[in-house]
Amino acid sequence: MELANETIGFIGIAALLALIFLRIPIGVALCSVAVIGIYAILGERATLGILAQIPYDFTAHWTLSSIPMFLLMGYFCFHAGLTSGLFRMARLWLSWLPGGLSVASIYGSALFAAVTGSSLACTAAMGRIAVPEMLKANYDKGLATGTIAAAGTIGSMIPPSILLIIYGIFVEESISKLFMGALIPGIMTAVFYSVMVITRAWLNPSLAPRVVENVTFLERIYAIKDTWPVVALIVGVFGGLFSGLFTPTEAGAVGAALSLVIALIKRAMHWNIFKLAVSETLRTTASIFLIAIGAQLLTRFFALSGTTTIVAELIASPEYSQLQVILIISAILVLLGMLLDPIGIMLLTIPILLPVLEARDINFIWFGVLMAKFLEIGFITPPVGLNVFVVKGIVGDAVPIHKIFQGVFWFVVMDFIVITLLIAFPEIILWLPAFVGG
Repeated sequence: MELANETIGFIGIAALLALIFLRIPIGVALCSVAVIGIYAILGERATLGILAQIPYDFTAHWTLSSIPMFLLMGYFCFHAGLTSGLFRMARLWLSWLPGGLSVASIYGSALFAAVTGSSLACTAAMGRIAVPEMLKANYDKGLATGTIAAAGTIGSMIPPSILLIIYGIFVEESISKLFMGALIPGIMTAVFYSVMVITRAWLNPSLAPRVVENVTFLERIYAIKDTWPVVALIVGVFGGLFSGLFTPTEAGAVGAALSLVIALIKRAMHWNIFKLAVSETLRTTASIFLIAIGAQLLTRFFALSGTTTIVAELIASPEYSQLQVILIISAILVLLGMLLDPIGIMLLTIPILLPVLEARDINFIWFGVLMAKFLEIGFITPPVGLNVFVVKGIVGDAVPIHKIFQGVFWFVVMDFIVITLLIAFPEIILWLPAFVGG
């Protein structure tokens, strides 16, 4: 009995979910389901033609070159230790506050995010520096580890966000505008995190005992000098990007080259570090590209089967208001965030959500930043919580995994407050792109 295309499409969705729950790598799952589904609908010759066309057309996209370049910039900074002064500077200026070391970790992470674009890299780098300092100061273990896991998510918002680059390519939206739209929400996230930590530490000083440091004003000023590599990168890359001097694609190459030059000037670059940074960039890029190619093939499969149209009509039913549609999509993203890798979620859902966004005339810039914010939460929610497991790898047996998940709870609450404001006041995201764009 021949199956209808729509039935094949829904069987494909069920098979994809089953593979994901079986922990098959998401790139492999996307590609296998898409290829088998297209074969079931079109047959062998057409499937081979699509396999010859789509992967090449996607990977030959010039804008994609910004992904390995921004990754290389981040890995150069990380392995050459160009960001090592961030936490020290933030600590000297902020340690007098209730929960000052935690607050310093948050702003150190926000600055590091501006030169990496990767939440995991941000968490790993700051975790190795800040967690031992907080535990040594007798901070609550949940607060110390939860701060780093949550602060690392800012890497998904503060430009250059790899998530926003991928989103912009898929929906054919300006990456510069996405970067600008994410800047204020990223800063808001850091501020809300800090206010929450200060309030909790003020109400319960045992969470974060005050650190008394006899530091002069000159020592604080001198500590700023150690952050010059990051400042130089931010000014060089984003000054040129937002002023229109070069494109986001060129910005990645400029950032990678500039970080290499700075590392050489500081005598922090040698052959082993260079090889390590390049090899990690290649591995990460290959993983992202495999997932992205699978998502492109899946998009074609869903379009051929008509599944995308059916699901989009269900979500975008006239019975639902625009706010209700956004809340439905939000619930889906939060649920998937508990189970899947953030890049996988984005590339899995965009093919289905695009028709909904177009039908409801939802601004792609606003939704892209909002989506990145939801995917941030997925980095720290159980059972996957990738950032939590990165921190666990740093602290080992010193802090149990459930304690780290407990520690991120209040940060997740702050994330939802920020998201509520972004939904209620879209101008928070849209003002800067509109202002810069004239």
